Amino acid sequence: MLVATSVATDTRVLREATTLVDYGHTVHIIGRSVPEDFEPPAGVTVSSVGTSSVFRSEGRPSLAGRKLPAPVRLARWALLPQHRRSAFGRWAAGAVEDAEGREFDVVHAHDFTALAAGEELARSRDVPLIYDSHELWTGLPREHRPTPLADRREKREEAELGGRAAAVLTVGQGVADALRDVHGWNHVHVVRNTFPLVEERPALPERPRGLVYAGRLAAYRELETIAAASRQIDLPITLCGPADQTWLSSFDPGRAEVLGALPLDEASALMVEAGLCLVTHSDRWVNHRLALPNKLFHAVSLGLPVVATDVGELGKTVREYGLGTLYTPGDPQSLVAAVRRAVEGFPELKCNLDAARAALSWPADAARLRAVYVGLSARTDARGEG
Repeated sequence: MLVATSVATDTRVLREATTLVDYGHTVHIIGRSVPEDFEPPAGVTVSSVGTSSVFRSEGRPSLAGRKLPAPVRLARWALLPQHRRSAFGRWAAGAVEDAEGREFDVVHAHDFTALAAGEELARSRDVPLIYDSHELWTGLPREHRPTPLADRREKREEAELGGRAAAVLTVGQGVADALRDVHGWNHVHVVRNTFPLVEERPALPERPRGLVYAGRLAAYRELETIAAASRQIDLPITLCGPADQTWLSSFDPGRAEVLGALPLDEASALMVEAGLCLVTHSDRWVNHRLALPNKLFHAVSLGLPVVATDVGELGKTVREYGLGTLYTPGDPQSLVAAVRRAVEGFPELKCNLDAARAALSWPADAARLRAVYVGLSARTDARGEG
């Protein structure tokens, strides 16, 4: 597996790797800037290439917790595209070098940043390539200057290299449909970012005691709307997760409490104690309309009703399974009303969650992942017999 992340917090990569190990495969992950003390799951090995970006304030104590100076922000906006291409290019070259000394019979490339390296390795060994697209690359939020020429070049590259893959995986039906429309692909399979079933779930409160948002604290997450609504909501609101410190330094949380990132079990306990989860993101970018956030499936795994943004695939899924209530993005009054409806309908919503757990949990998606690999094995066996 190739992935240009730290691996340690990449739940999709680790869940897929662990599942493949359970099915009898050996999995090695080549990541980027993996923490030295990270211990991968049993049966999975990890190696690391590269270092963190100089533009990320999270890793720089001198910049954490305060807004970047205007000249630095301007330089970041102007130079970030070039810097990103250079940094990911160096990582991809290092990942290829790392992999060349290893034995493998499938290359599983996570996201566009690993696609070219994955295709090169698969072609050199004449083995199948799986392209795992975590989101629609052409619909990503942009935090830098416009790059129309580079965007068109990347779109062509993704179409060409992904078209050569034996299979394309992605995180939801919305992204799958978009990939088919954009590239004309017919080999796209959906493996969602669902959570394992929690067999012995802790008891939920009879009535909601609060609301918890557990996810990244940054722009385009509707956190400003939550903060504005918090002044009119009687229940306590907690926001927890890894933060963009530059964004956080100018964020007014209203009556909401802001915590840092918590281990998964601590975040789960906080959510269960509150009884209601906030699953929110903006409607500004294409990927926001296509996304099914991990936060939704985390709530489902715990049987927790949600108050969610009425946007695209997220709104569609909440409606389909009756997982909670919805509000209009950017509208604090709509959010206040949605919280009120969730409190009033809490018993019914909990029943809906119980009914939806099997369909929206990892065993269902693990079976889809396994089916893709079984198909690869059958194809490889047939080629060998020929």
